[in-house]
Amino acid sequence: MSPENPESTAPGAVRGARAAGAVLAAAALTAALAGCGGKSLESQGGSGGGKGAVVVGSAGFTESTILAELYVRLLDDAGYHASVTTLKNRELYEPALEKGDIDVVPEYAATLAEFLNAKENGPKAKPIASSDADRTVAALKKVAAERGLKVLPHGAATDQNAFAVAAEFAREHHLKTLSDLGEAKLEVKLAAGDECDERPFCRPGLEKTYGIDITGVDPKGVSSPASKQAVKDGTHQMMLTTTTDATLDDFGLVLLKDDKRLQNAENLLPVVNAEQAGGKGIASALGKLTRTLTTADLIELNRKVDAERQKPKDVAAEYLERKGLLGK
Repeated sequence: MSPENPESTAPGAVRGARAAGAVLAAAALTAALAGCGGKSLESQGGSGGGKGAVVVGSAGFTESTILAELYVRLLDDAGYHASVTTLKNRELYEPALEKGDIDVVPEYAATLAEFLNAKENGPKAKPIASSDADRTVAALKKVAAERGLKVLPHGAATDQNAFAVAAEFAREHHLKTLSDLGEAKLEVKLAAGDECDERPFCRPGLEKTYGIDITGVDPKGVSSPASKQAVKDGTHQMMLTTTTDATLDDFGLVLLKDDKRLQNAENLLPVVNAEQAGGKGIASALGKLTRTLTTADLIELNRKVDAERQKPKDVAAEYLERKGLLGK
């Protein structure tokens, strides 16, 4: 997901345990998917004249699951035999994508760019992502190509870090933007993830870019019900969430606009293994979705799964049919 939302690193022994677990999980994944990789999918002959099997990776959270189901349905419609493999984080699915154990994943431009940048140049590497989508994607394409990955075109849909306050609080203090909050000189207790104090897009950025007086960060989690309830109750003034959070209305919360573009460009785009899935067929099939999907669409899709408890597979199918993206 977005920069504050993905997997955090635990200190000490817990960090070591997670690292060991990731190695074992990656080894198990490779064994389980052995044989899926190999020659280009464009030249494989599947049963019934199909174009071959395509494995779509998913990180398992709601939005990633929905996107994976959208990809599967589009690829099936284009003549491939698509399936989903769920991995819990980027540390697992990105190496699998490089190896060809999976063929394609739905990704977020800035987060993947910085992930690959750090992987190649170390955790203190100069940032290559920015709030400019075109520049961020161009930088991503360069680092991705070095690892055998191909970045397909991005669209308008994004899922960025965002900050929400109670609607009543916003009305009382005439707040529409983060700049408004900084200018109001209000003390703000922030509910967020446990890395917010250090992340440049969280507390440091809010203080430096917007002049917001953050009195403390309570690690209740990103977009968590506990964070939302704390802001709703008024014990906290603001929380870290994402732009596609579908349950803010349920808690009476509203987003404040990031009017100075603190957050990086997190436009959605497909990333494929260049050798196995870099042909025109897959790009054409998935491009129909990329050109159509909007951030508002993502919010509605997330709501149907998270709030209405519909199945991601059904939600994906209904969306594609409603938008006329199948059978063409």
